[in-house]
Amino acid sequence: MTAPYATDPARSRGRRVPEEESAFRSPFQRDRDRIIHSSAFRRLKHKTQVFVAHEGDYYRTRLTHSIEVAQVARTISGALGLNAELTEAVALAHDLGHTPFGHAGEDTLAALMAPYGGFDHNAQALRIVTLLERHYAAFDGLNLTWETLEGIAKHNGPVSGPLPYALADYNAEHDLELGTHSGAEAQVAALADDIAYNNHDLHDGLRAGLFSDEEIAALPIVGDCFAEVDRLYPRLDPKRRRHEALRRVFGVMVGDVIRGSKATLEEMQPASVEEVRHLGVPVIRFSPALWTDLQAIRRFLYTRMYRAPKVNEMRAMVHRVVSDLFPFYLDAPEHLPEEWRSDVAQAADRTALARLVSDYIAGMTDRFALQSHARLIDGDPDPATHDGV
Repeated sequence: MTAPYATDPARSRGRRVPEEESAFRSPFQRDRDRIIHSSAFRRLKHKTQVFVAHEGDYYRTRLTHSIEVAQVARTISGALGLNAELTEAVALAHDLGHTPFGHAGEDTLAALMAPYGGFDHNAQALRIVTLLERHYAAFDGLNLTWETLEGIAKHNGPVSGPLPYALADYNAEHDLELGTHSGAEAQVAALADDIAYNNHDLHDGLRAGLFSDEEIAALPIVGDCFAEVDRLYPRLDPKRRRHEALRRVFGVMVGDVIRGSKATLEEMQPASVEEVRHLGVPVIRFSPALWTDLQAIRRFLYTRMYRAPKVNEMRAMVHRVVSDLFPFYLDAPEHLPEEWRSDVAQAADRTALARLVSDYIAGMTDRFALQSHARLIDGDPDPATHDGV
């Protein structure tokens, strides 16, 4: 049953460029499908989460992470009576703007772009779906609905303060009401992201040998899940034991969000998606107790995984690669691919050119960035090239 505060596709605010509606798919289904078929979505398969993609086939990439987030988000959305198609569209698009090499790459590019209007992966995702995807005859971008664009821009909450230029420029022409919360569907996508990455980062860290089952069993939530598995399946094979415990961690987090959000929605009684936007607080949330436990897990992951010596070595390499490529292309834009040359010719000043270079580097996969650096900076005449942007 659809809740009164769910986003109704029949009442969508529409697309920036009007289109005839599909006879078979809702507007949000079309948004989801366009995202899945986009070039930026395909490139996520070779963009890292924490580890550089070539370090192992079993570590999560941005693509597998986005699929996991969408699955969790659909589950929560369905349980709350929300629009699952809109939730899924936002979930699948939420990481489109990430640079190669995850947050390490973003931090470096943001520092380099500080004189030119800044860089933020959420703003870059909006830039991709409204401008940089150029496949359709009638418009640049994917021409997504207002509701999906809103969700991409502010699924983490209202956006204020100095805005990255990518977000400020678009919002000046197509108001996404950045000062309000998003609809409940995008809020679900945000918490599904938290659930997915906390769970799979534990799994990837174990696979990488950065910590042990016994160490994470000392964490809140995780310890209880291991204890339940040991009670139900004594002497279970260690790999199965780990999987059973971590899938229960997933279940605990998802169940908590559903219960906590139902209680919040029953208390606030929003009668429409517009009321959800203007309540001043999110309606999709963890319980206070689970939020406290989640912070303990995050502190553990920050110390033992995100700042582990192995990962810090990767961060130093990433900083060098991005820091070398950005000024190289800025000073020698003729090395950009042919299809970028017309944009280079139209760049009015160095700021405009820097933004083009930022778009190009942000779109690179991990391995293409490494190959480009080897060829252009290190002088390798024939690095293996398998993909590009």
